[in-house]
Amino acid sequence: MSSLAFSVLFVGFLVITLVVRFWLGSRHIRHVLMHRNAVPAEFAEKIPLYAHQKAADYTAAKTKLGLLSLLVNAAVLIGFTLLGGLQWLSVTLFKLTGPGMIYQLVLLASFGFISAVIDLPFDYYKQFVLEARFGFNKMTLHLFLTDLIKNTLVGLVIGLPLIWVILTLMEKSGDLWWFYAWLVWSGFQLLMLVIYPTVIAPLFNKFTPLQDENLRSRIESLMQRVGFASKGLFVMDGSKRSAHGNAYFSGFGAAKRIVFFDTLLARLGPHEIEAVLAHELGHFKLRHVIKRIAVMFALSLGFLALLGYLKTKPWFYEGLGVLPALPVSYDAMALILFMLALPVFTFLFSPLTSITSRKHEFEADAFAAKHTDAQDLVSALVKLYEDNASTLTPDPLHSAFYDSHPPATVRIHQLLASR
Repeated sequence: MSSLAFSVLFVGFLVITLVVRFWLGSRHIRHVLMHRNAVPAEFAEKIPLYAHQKAADYTAAKTKLGLLSLLVNAAVLIGFTLLGGLQWLSVTLFKLTGPGMIYQLVLLASFGFISAVIDLPFDYYKQFVLEARFGFNKMTLHLFLTDLIKNTLVGLVIGLPLIWVILTLMEKSGDLWWFYAWLVWSGFQLLMLVIYPTVIAPLFNKFTPLQDENLRSRIESLMQRVGFASKGLFVMDGSKRSAHGNAYFSGFGAAKRIVFFDTLLARLGPHEIEAVLAHELGHFKLRHVIKRIAVMFALSLGFLALLGYLKTKPWFYEGLGVLPALPVSYDAMALILFMLALPVFTFLFSPLTSITSRKHEFEADAFAAKHTDAQDLVSALVKLYEDNASTLTPDPLHSAFYDSHPPATVRIHQLLASR
């Protein structure tokens, strides 16, 4: 393939992706606002009209912000690639650092820093304008900046050594570097599953043991019934950042722990919390987590093998606006270009991921209905949809591309049918 042909292919897929994403976003906004003034019949007695309208307005505002962010990111992508931004950055840093590993690490870090700076206004607006407008933001500016600094430091402490190992393998381990890099990457992912709950997460939130003895007894009874072992039940102070509620599992193997947002505990009754937890337990008992990890590992192996092929092709660099003429290794540049180009070529396959995820959600709902009262899960879901201002009337096509969970009406119909 010539560099010009690859440039044309890249631009063609980028245009198609932008058109499809703007079309989907516009459809979603129109569909949600079209149904703004009437609560779906099955929710009419459970969710008031004002809450339904709030969800419609919140969804439309988020989607519009996402489309603006998409447009800016597309312009930045063209600037980095075809307009020569990465080429300029590479030459400038080479003059400052000279050849070697330092050059490659600084190139990656500089690219990450520039990308983060570009995203920062959107993150700020979303948190302090959009989320605040709808009553969800609980975060202070001080906490926002503290999180930003902590995330940066954690990224540097964890990310730079990992990148150094990957780059070393790319340079010194021959044609099969991508396989060895995959082994390192897979091991790193498994390690993070183990250490995240006890080492990283506490840097950002406070976790305290669940104190409600009645709720603890219900949960422990449920776990005993389904044969699930946990390292503990914890409450996270999610309310210091947001009014949204959630519950999740973290950890892997013997290190699994159950975490509830304090906002969730304040909103749901014990029977509803038990039903929500039963759904999450279903993901583990039905091996959804292991299946997702296996798929992630398989995809990462395939993508790294593809990168192993592309990094030796001059047209890959030149077609994306980079001239590999410096007397240095271009492994770091290959990583950057691959990360930039991959979403452009893979977005149209998004519904395939959603199909699998939705299937798992239905199965976990069925598991919860088997071990708790399905009506309790329905009641909890209705409250969560209302509290989180999740629209009950998403555009079906937009939902197929973007939503990992089935639409509310479909999900609740299925649950009620299982009773």
